[in-house]
Amino acid sequence: MQADNYSSIRGHLLANLLHFGRLLRKLGVGVSSQQIYELGEALSWIELARKDDFYHATRCFLVHKAEEMEVFNLAFELFWTQLFHGFIQFAIQPKKHQEEEVRGELLLDDQETLKDESGVIILEPDEVDLDTSEDDVIFGTYSPVELLAQKDFADLSAEELEIAKHIVRKMVWQLDRLRTRRQVRAVKRAEYLDLNRSIRQSMNQGGELIRLAWRRRKSKPRPLIVICDVSGSMERYSQMFLHFLYALVQESRQVEVFVFGTSLSRITPALRHNEVDNALEKVSQAVLDWSGGTRIGASLKQFNFHWSRRVLGRGAVAIIISDGWDRGDLELLEREISRLHRSVARLSWFNPLLGAPDYQPLVQGIQTILPHVDDFLPLHNLESFQRLVESRKGI
Repeated sequence: MQADNYSSIRGHLLANLLHFGRLLRKLGVGVSSQQIYELGEALSWIELARKDDFYHATRCFLVHKAEEMEVFNLAFELFWTQLFHGFIQFAIQPKKHQEEEVRGELLLDDQETLKDESGVIILEPDEVDLDTSEDDVIFGTYSPVELLAQKDFADLSAEELEIAKHIVRKMVWQLDRLRTRRQVRAVKRAEYLDLNRSIRQSMNQGGELIRLAWRRRKSKPRPLIVICDVSGSMERYSQMFLHFLYALVQESRQVEVFVFGTSLSRITPALRHNEVDNALEKVSQAVLDWSGGTRIGASLKQFNFHWSRRVLGRGAVAIIISDGWDRGDLELLEREISRLHRSVARLSWFNPLLGAPDYQPLVQGIQTILPHVDDFLPLHNLESFQRLVESRKGI
């Protein structure tokens, strides 16, 4: 690496370390702004091009728990690759000016607050941006997570794929909720007046109805059924989707997961294991037709005739994850997808191919399924997962 590149990297070191800190925080590693600044000071004493020195110094300042080591190693590999192989570009500025600018952001990172009705809320570090003039902007810098979010899972490297899996497992998946007939106490004004409790409370006030008591209808998570394609055409995405399904099962006991290629397999018990590696090992043992052919209609028939009455509770939501390539009978597919649609409150279809800008749903299997689904959505990168989490209250 040439001398001017060294000078440029040192001049903007703290700014890029901020991006690295944000990446670690998104992955669940507790990193403070003070740690980032102290790390920047320490790195000025080492040769930045020596990966081992850079790695050990960074780990010493940012990792304090053994369980964070694996995540840190994955994040560091991604950060190092982007930093020194052309993904991040640097504008040349005087080092002193740059350090003062970043120090100012660090102070905002720790101290800026926003008040709401409930008190004082500390702004998250991701909410504070560099405020630079047009002449002094650090062009080309961005969060590694933002880069990952926009890349198709099929295009990720092995290191990026591991980080993406970890991010998916850390997402909070909330199921749609179903309002039941049962009523429970409400802490504030609600839809039903609880007259009996209101009268009992008034006895302490001389019989005066000073405060009314209310009741509301209780809600519970809707049962969620996920039927995921693990045939050969889905091989590039199936590993990522398994981590998505693992996160769903760990989040709620109301989730049932099935996978199919040429036949249907229930993998919910395997995904109940606390350790993700053990869970995926159990899944691989339970599924016999992994990366084989695709018979969507026959697999849905298996579900409708052998599993629907067992797992489809009142108001259930069903999700199919597939690219729609079907080698089976299309009449059978239409009959069974229609039967499933009538049995659930909502049927959604997530297609990883839908994320391609030039994709058109022209395959016969897709044309057969489309009239019977309520949602047809892409699910091919972290950005699409994030939209899924944010676009609705639950899946």
